[in-house]
Amino acid sequence: MKHRSLLLKLLSAVIVFGAWEIAGRIPVSYAFPTFSDSMMSLARMVFDGSIFVAYGETLRPLAVGLAISAVAGIGLGLWIGLSARFDWLFSPIFVVMQAAPLAALIPILVMVYGIGLTSKVFVVCIMAMPVIVLNTAGAVRNTPASMKEMATSFMAKDRDVLLKIILPAASPIIFSGLRLGVSAGFIGAILSELKITPTGVGDIITYSRSIADYPSMYAAIFSIILLAVLFLNLLEKLENVLFEGNNRGYVSD
Repeated sequence: MKHRSLLLKLLSAVIVFGAWEIAGRIPVSYAFPTFSDSMMSLARMVFDGSIFVAYGETLRPLAVGLAISAVAGIGLGLWIGLSARFDWLFSPIFVVMQAAPLAALIPILVMVYGIGLTSKVFVVCIMAMPVIVLNTAGAVRNTPASMKEMATSFMAKDRDVLLKIILPAASPIIFSGLRLGVSAGFIGAILSELKITPTGVGDIITYSRSIADYPSMYAAIFSIILLAVLFLNLLEKLENVLFEGNNRGYVSD
C-alpha cells in the first residue's frame, strides 16, 4: 500500500512536470520557461548559495509566526470550543480574519509596525491563526457528548475530561488545522516579502521578474512550494506517530 501511494505521487509529479516542460517548449508565453530551465536556475542558486541566504531571511518571520499561531491558536481554539460565551465573543473575529483580503490589510500593518520583522510576523499570523483556531474549536465542540458524560459519571475532573477525552478525540482535526495553518503561513511569508519589503525568496522573485529572468523566478516559486510540501508531509508523519489509530475527520456523536 505504501509503495502504491509513493508510485502514485511520483506519477503525479511526472505528469505535472512533463506538462510544464511541454508548455514551456510550445511556448505558452515568453514569460513561461521550461521545467528544465527552471531547475537549472534552481541548481545554480543552490551552488552559489544565494537560495540559502534568501531562506535565512524568509524563514525568520515564518518560524516565529507559525510558532505563535500554533501555540496561541490551539489555546484559543480549546477555549472557544469549551466555552459557549467565549465562542460567541471571539469566533466572529477569526471568521472575519479568515475572510478578510490580506493585501488590503498590509498597508495598515506597515503604517503601525513599519517594514521590519514585526509586520511580516503579523502577516503570517493573520494567515495561519484563524485556520488553526477554527479547526481546533470545531473539533472540541464535536467531541462525542456520550464520552464526556461517561467521564463525568465516573467523577472525572474537568482537567481529566480535557486531557483524556477531549484532546485525544480532537487531535486529528487539530493536526489538520495545523497543516492548513502551515500552508497558509508559507503563503503569508512570501506575500509579506512581496508587499512589504523585497527580502529573502520574495526578493529573488521580484528581482528576477524585473530583469525578465523568468527561469529564476519560477525556480524560487518552485522551491518554496517544495519546502511547504516537505514540511506538511513531516507534520503528517508526526501525526501518524503520535496519534496512531485515531481516525481522521471530525469526531461526531
